[in-house]
Amino acid sequence: MGIATFLIALIAILILFILIKGIHIVKQSTVMIVERLGKYHKTLHTGVNLIIPFLDKIRIIPKRISRTDGNGRSYIQYIRTDVIDMRECVYDFPKQTVITKDNVTIEINAILYYQITDPFKSTYEIEDLSLAIEKLTQTTLRNIIGELELDQTLTSRDTINGKLREILDEATDKWGVKVNRVELQDIVPPKDIRDAMEKQMRAERERREMILKAEGEKSAKILQAEGERDKLIAEAEGEKQSQVLRAKGEAEAKLAIANAEAESLRMLNEALTSSSVNPAQYMVALKYVEAMKEIASQDGEKVVFMPYEASALMSSVSSIKELFNK
Repeated sequence: MGIATFLIALIAILILFILIKGIHIVKQSTVMIVERLGKYHKTLHTGVNLIIPFLDKIRIIPKRISRTDGNGRSYIQYIRTDVIDMRECVYDFPKQTVITKDNVTIEINAILYYQITDPFKSTYEIEDLSLAIEKLTQTTLRNIIGELELDQTLTSRDTINGKLREILDEATDKWGVKVNRVELQDIVPPKDIRDAMEKQMRAERERREMILKAEGEKSAKILQAEGERDKLIAEAEGEKQSQVLRAKGEAEAKLAIANAEAESLRMLNEALTSSSVNPAQYMVALKYVEAMKEIASQDGEKVVFMPYEASALMSSVSSIKELFNK
């Protein structure tokens, strides 16, 4: 009985050990690769999974981790893990030196967002997935930058990112990886190039300032000229209206004078109808009298010549006066 009990207990412990070794709990967003006798068997997904100990074995995968030392310098460290992270991963590449089409050496560092879509391919199709993605990114970036000049490189980040992502996504598809996004963080030209670019930018800003100032002065002069023109037009229009009004006034005054003279001639004609005095001669005589009065009012010695007809007219006026005195 003692030996039988011992064997039963041994068998129970062995079964318990097998169960413990055969149960694997996989965390969320991770998977495990199971190999049976050295060959791929299945993929363990999130939750509780059972394998056969001694026959099945979890595949150990090398993983690169970027770390920073006490001096702030980054370095790569390899660890061994039995899980594959299915979440989107971020890989920050160190700065690398590339040469543009116009033979300018610049430093570029990129950041890559990728996600494992097929754990089988990422494990068996490539030896070191992280290293392969890094080297592929570096070589592809050199090829793309080598086709662009410096100015194009500095102003075409979106284009470079798009081309880089497209090439990497296509190349890493057979590794079971999806490249979601690639970003260029820094593009650092040599110091002499940066100094030249700074001078160029300063000259460009000064040129724009001069252009804006000249355009402002031009606009001011145009507005001033338009103001002067409008002023002259308004003055001319006012002068024109003033002349028109003045002419209308003079015409009305002359018309009133003419009407008054006509009325006076009519009345004079009616008054002189019964006498022998000619109204026309009477009017001429009055004009003579007014002219003589104006001449007499001026300074200096005067010599006045009286025409013969004027004495006759004056006698007519005297006779008219005598007529009115009666």
